[in-house]
Amino acid sequence: MDRILVFIPAYNCEKQIIRVLSQFDDEVLGFVSQIIVVNNRSTDNTEMVVAAFIRKHPQIPVKLLRNKENYGLGGSHKVAFDYALRKGFDYVLVLHGDDQGSIHDFLPVLKKGYHRKHDCVLGARFMRGSKLEGYSAFRTFGNVIYDLLFAAVVRRRIYDLGSGLNIYKTKMLEDRFYEKFPDNLMFNYCMILASEYYGHDIRFYPVSWREDDQVSNVKMMDQAVKVLKMLKDYYMDPVSITGDYRDKPVDKYEADEIS
Repeated sequence: MDRILVFIPAYNCEKQIIRVLSQFDDEVLGFVSQIIVVNNRSTDNTEMVVAAFIRKHPQIPVKLLRNKENYGLGGSHKVAFDYALRKGFDYVLVLHGDDQGSIHDFLPVLKKGYHRKHDCVLGARFMRGSKLEGYSAFRTFGNVIYDLLFAAVVRRRIYDLGSGLNIYKTKMLEDRFYEKFPDNLMFNYCMILASEYYGHDIRFYPVSWREDDQVSNVKMMDQAVKVLKMLKDYYMDPVSITGDYRDKPVDKYEADEIS
């Protein structure tokens, strides 16, 4: 049986995180070996409500980790990837803690074994068969434009640059090529470019996505400029993806196990 680790990055999502953890019904747990919630130094009660959920639902294999520092979303990915590699998991399934996506959308992926046939399967919000709720037309248009720009550079169809619902083979992660990627929301953009550079076999899969009471951490204009520069650098010289994109280098991404 596949050993699948579900990684839930969490930052100031006390209102949503219980809804995310409640997605793990018996059907989903039939595919999941362990769940880790990686708290990125939240300033609200995220950690407290997760700890309470764990005490109340001992049958759900959830562990709560707290980053040593606020590493950002990308840094939390690095903590989780390292955890999966050290503990011998076969796959890491990423599910964001703000309840925009549903793990049930990936049940067909797991049931049909798509995750075994590819290095990673990436949830796609802008693909035929996907469903968006509460997502503005302006943001949808912007995302599609960026998908097209990335597609032109990597010479393959790109349906999403980072939906927050993805599954990776840990074998793909063994050489830790991602260690110098940005620790912020641009982490997934680098993963797309790296997959083309390193020849990873990726597949996109349509998912549903919604926005209602979530709080966005995206600084749109600043991020847009940085993403375009990164894409230009890669177009001019693909080796650039092996450089250090972090604002502040971190020697080791570590987290404490809270419960």
